[in-house]
Amino acid sequence: MSLKEKLASGKFIVIAELQPPKGNQVSELMEHAEHLRHRVDAVSVPDLQNAIMRLGSLSVCTLLKEKGIEPIFNLACRHRNRLALQSDLLNASALGLENILVLQGDDPSLGDHYEAKSVSDLDLLGLLEAAKRLREGWDLAGHELNGKPTFTLGTQIHVGTLGQGLDLDNVEKKVRLGVDFFFTNSIFDPALFEAFAGKVSPFKVPIIASITLLKSVGMARYISKHVEGASIPEAIIDRLMKASDKQRTSVEIAAEIVKAIRPFCQGVHLIPIGWESQIPVVFDHAGL
Repeated sequence: MSLKEKLASGKFIVIAELQPPKGNQVSELMEHAEHLRHRVDAVSVPDLQNAIMRLGSLSVCTLLKEKGIEPIFNLACRHRNRLALQSDLLNASALGLENILVLQGDDPSLGDHYEAKSVSDLDLLGLLEAAKRLREGWDLAGHELNGKPTFTLGTQIHVGTLGQGLDLDNVEKKVRLGVDFFFTNSIFDPALFEAFAGKVSPFKVPIIASITLLKSVGMARYISKHVEGASIPEAIIDRLMKASDKQRTSVEIAAEIVKAIRPFCQGVHLIPIGWESQIPVVFDHAGL
């Protein structure tokens, strides 16, 4: 079954993120993907994540597709104008990539080319509108397409910032623009996620909860302080601080979060941050 069919069936979805390399050597990435072939429903490939110049999501997703591994093409609107965004959506469709995750993207000042200029011609809702129009057979300028693309379209919502009417209105706008699934920001507090799940359940759109492996206490504190919507309980930070084996403890924490939130979502999206070899270990501990 395709990802779209699995989402429609109500199946619990398992997704792993694989970061493109900084260069064109993809052998290590493809090796990690091969190890995940029978463990995940799809592989999500970031698009210039953290505003760091890397190989693009489009080419990596195409290579994964050729190997029979279902990819999720990530497309960020901050680094392209509306011409390039629409073209890349059509590029993806022409290459057989049907799963699209659209994102705002990170400000270039945060990355490794701080002198780069942010484009931001379209915001996230504008990009969703572009994808909706393309699926209907028209571009944003009102010109008819020669062939309509089909997308399984996803975007991100922030668990820690939901609750006020304006935020829920924003979720509703995204649903009206044709979103088929939502990725959350990284989840570290199951109780917070359960409350969030109750708020968004009326929209009846599959929620895929993102979980990041915490590689250090410093990383945990940075995320908790600086990353929008992130909330890491102090108990987790203390547990990492006292751990003699940080990697093993991080894996255990991630697996415990998966088990705790599984009743309240339709899938998980594991972000390894360089610990790709630990993805199957987390799934084993979580009983996936």
